[in-house]
Amino acid sequence: MMPATSPPRWQRRADARPQELLDAALAEFIERGYVATRLDTVARRAGVAKATLYRYYANKFELFKAVVRSAVVAEIDELAANPAKAASAREELAALLSAFFQRIVNSPLSGIPKLVIGEAGNFPEIARFYHDEVIDRARALVLAALRRGIASGEFRAIDADYGFRIAVAPLLLAIIWKHSFQACEPQPLDFDRYLAAHLDLLLGGLTAPSAEAA
Repeated sequence: MMPATSPPRWQRRADARPQELLDAALAEFIERGYVATRLDTVARRAGVAKATLYRYYANKFELFKAVVRSAVVAEIDELAANPAKAASAREELAALLSAFFQRIVNSPLSGIPKLVIGEAGNFPEIARFYHDEVIDRARALVLAALRRGIASGEFRAIDADYGFRIAVAPLLLAIIWKHSFQACEPQPLDFDRYLAAHLDLLLGGLTAPSAEAA
């Protein structure tokens, strides 16, 4: 009787392959960036033949889009589908930004927006895709919280469209700092302190005088 042998990794069930390819591609994009990521190294990392990868994704851009949708977009859609139960707009906005921070900024996924920022000039199609799929989704959630607070009188009557940009700008700075400057500092960035300071300044600036008096 012949001894049992393990089949090659590329002989595993077909429904496992797409997720394994996405996991491998996510790691490669974060580690190497967009330009240096090669489809053959993604396939090798996933344990499949390169031809198998092409069965699912026609090129690197299609693979990148699938990675963003399965990772970053999925996180935002989950937040939209399961909003935090907040008694006030202040609590809602704080919970939303905290969730963005923990799920993306302070996680390996932060490598994706960093990649997009770095490659936007050379690959505008990447920036457009990320804007339409990720930023627009995040904008809708943050704007809803800001407009709720303005309508209820909790927040001052600010320009909410630009308020969204101010609210998320420190999250982008944290990503840039994490991947570009953190290694130059004697102490790593304390993300909990960073988020607490951001929320303190943001919510303090948003609070309407009447709400402060209450």
